Amino acid sequence: MGKRELDESVINLKGIGEKTGKLFNKLGIYTCGDLIHYFPRGYDKFDAPVRACDLRENIILSSRLTIIGTITKRRVRNLSIIAFEAADETGRVKMTFFNAPYLASSLKSGTTYIFRGMVRKKGNFFSMDHPKMYKDEEYAPLMGRLQPRYPLTKGLTNNSVKKAVEKAFVNIGSLEEFIPQDILDRLDLIGYFDALKGIHFPEGEIQLEDARRRLAYNEFLLFVIKLRLLKQNSDEVQNTCKMIEVADTKRLLEQLPYDLTGAQMRAWNDIVSDLSGPYVMNRLIQGDVGSGKTILAFLALLMTAANGYQGAMMAPTEVLAAQHYETFKGLIKKYNIKNFNIALLSGSLPAGAKREVQRQISEGEVNCIIGTNALIQEKVSYKNLALVVTDEQHRFGVRQRGALAGKGLNTHVLAMSATPIPRTLAIILYGDLHISIVDEMPQGRLPIKNCVVGPGYRPTAYKFISDQVSKGHQVYVICPMIEQGELDGVENVMDYSEVLRTTLPESVSVGVLHGKMKPEKKDEIMESFGRGEIDVLVSTTVIEVGINVPNATVMMVENSERFGLSQLHQLRGRVGRGGDQSYCIFINSSDDEDAAKRLDIMNRSNDGFVIAEEDLKQRGPGDLFGVRQSGEMNFRVGDIYHDSNLVKESAMDADRILSDDPELSQPQHAVLKDYLNTKSVNLVDFTTL
Repeated sequence: MGKRELDESVINLKGIGEKTGKLFNKLGIYTCGDLIHYFPRGYDKFDAPVRACDLRENIILSSRLTIIGTITKRRVRNLSIIAFEAADETGRVKMTFFNAPYLASSLKSGTTYIFRGMVRKKGNFFSMDHPKMYKDEEYAPLMGRLQPRYPLTKGLTNNSVKKAVEKAFVNIGSLEEFIPQDILDRLDLIGYFDALKGIHFPEGEIQLEDARRRLAYNEFLLFVIKLRLLKQNSDEVQNTCKMIEVADTKRLLEQLPYDLTGAQMRAWNDIVSDLSGPYVMNRLIQGDVGSGKTILAFLALLMTAANGYQGAMMAPTEVLAAQHYETFKGLIKKYNIKNFNIALLSGSLPAGAKREVQRQISEGEVNCIIGTNALIQEKVSYKNLALVVTDEQHRFGVRQRGALAGKGLNTHVLAMSATPIPRTLAIILYGDLHISIVDEMPQGRLPIKNCVVGPGYRPTAYKFISDQVSKGHQVYVICPMIEQGELDGVENVMDYSEVLRTTLPESVSVGVLHGKMKPEKKDEIMESFGRGEIDVLVSTTVIEVGINVPNATVMMVENSERFGLSQLHQLRGRVGRGGDQSYCIFINSSDDEDAAKRLDIMNRSNDGFVIAEEDLKQRGPGDLFGVRQSGEMNFRVGDIYHDSNLVKESAMDADRILSDDPELSQPQHAVLKDYLNTKSVNLVDFTTL
């Protein structure tokens, strides 16, 4: 190959014109390199159709059936429903389609199709909701193979993406290997080009796993090398903003209505030692959801202000930034804290208000600034910034932390994360930070009551949700997908919200939230939920980092077997924040014994660090075999838990490579260096580093 073929525009591929090219551009695909690195979201395995009597509940199956009887059409509120029965000589299956009026004219009694979908049981009958329908001649070539399913955009079909990928491979021809052969042999990794072909068009599950392992290793190695190069020249920096312990923080600790836990005190002592020590602080506070990290950030910012400096706290969303701002204002007022002046700076502020806050910052009228990435814009000039706090550390990378820290001279950095990554992995992934662990929960916090149940429990769960809402509480319902068709057999937000609207009492307000919404719309919905205007919020994992809603007492997670345990724990952390008993319902839609064992860990433990370690031991491949695991790292294929050994091996290999060749200037590393700078090959989104 060469780099030229990777960089060639997709528009130059046969059959893709400018119009289709623009649809690919919407998915971030501009070049052939982008296209072959645009991996399937999952795979369909088309087995031979089974008889109606051989269908099994909670499994995606195919059955050759004939439509019988009447095809009914009805509306329930805004939901159109088409229902009918299909049968063979061994039994009948109930079919239901939601919001698919286009089917009404094409479906005819007596017509035979192969129906493929998730099998449910309603009463004594099997059923399928929104199954795919195939004629025999359409189904035959699909049987026995793993068929890739790609994330799509409106106007672009799965088949068109698949054909474009095939053409891109022909166009590229081959790829130069960038990992030394001795490493490939030691780790039993297949070649790079074979891995790319195997991830798109696997002949079986063994080839798919071989391809996934190789591409996961690529991600980890490139990530660690990039991280090491970024901080190669950033050894410990002298502390020019040396601080002293102040009465303000001691007084606040005495006034708080609770004592800090032992873990909080250890972390606070680490912070004080760093701020007053000889070197600039670069520390990660890693604490479970609800373990009390926010008060530590407040104390650090208060100590900074009392020493005559400015501090800034950056949150990943405007809603979270506004929540921190209100929390800090409340603490200042309640404890009558003097000379601690705070301001909120976010992208949605009106231009005039934004200019006024920027003036207050530059002139030193405020000494604590809370905001989003608006804090690092060029127009923001700090008078004497000495401390930067980043909340939800995994949402910000080295560059963003560095950009904010660069607003001051030798600025201290305190990062916080509620993702309890095992310490061995944290040292690799957050290698530039010292780590303090907050692994105790505050006294008086009621433990969340958990249950893992099958889909048959849904009616009982809906009744429980209705009862909780009638008591004035609120509920989260998590679905893996946004809309129908993204992954077969997986619940989606859009359809599920309609089901709840028809199932729950009309008085219950149901809201929808997902990652494709514009940021301002997401913030609007979360604020509405925070104010209690929405009773049940149906969402994707976008709420993983959200506002504090103490009134939310129920979390129900659909298809929970498709999530990693640590992500389930993050989601569960949205409830249990108030004084009322909270509950988490995990719906397990799989008959797999391993999935049941994994989820039983969630049933038995509320400790994020215990769960992280178990996740490390037990978790299966996350991304390509289920739901994208968001938040921890922007790896597209690698899973830091399942692939923890590869993470460690890649870190050792990166260190060996750089110790021999710190600038990657030797001939044997020329291809590696080239790939580090080739956008499409970087499976990690280095813009967040």
